[in-house]
Amino acid sequence: MLLHIVARGRIARSPEADLFDRYMKRVTWNWRHTELPDRGGTIPPVQTPVRQVALDERGKQMSSEDFAAMLGRWRDEGVRECRFLIGAADGHGDSGRAEADVLIAFGAMTWPHLLARAMLAEQLWRATAILSGHPYHRSG
Repeated sequence: MLLHIVARGRIARSPEADLFDRYMKRVTWNWRHTELPDRGGTIPPVQTPVRQVALDERGKQMSSEDFAAMLGRWRDEGVRECRFLIGAADGHGDSGRAEADVLIAFGAMTWPHLLARAMLAEQLWRATAILSGHPYHRSG
């Protein structure tokens, strides 16, 4: 299953970009990172079947184990692409949230979208590590 991060805004050269790169280099699943301008831009065509996950402060908070289980279930069901949608500074509009299969929040606080991208990269690495039995994730 392709893990596809579709993010509004440019991460460029920044501490967040370094964190993003550090974790995504460890992900062994196929992945893609698409950056779009804050408004507009062409979203690449999807590989169907697809699941869309929008990172949104109104979303569900889930444990790393639950996140990994969701990805593993989708992979096992034959989902070809899982898209992670990260909005610009103002987040997603109502229509963007409605189109998502799942809304996920990294806690109740609002996070800067560049930092959310780095946090997503770490959680993708952690989820794939959990699913492969890698010792990176230590559950309590």
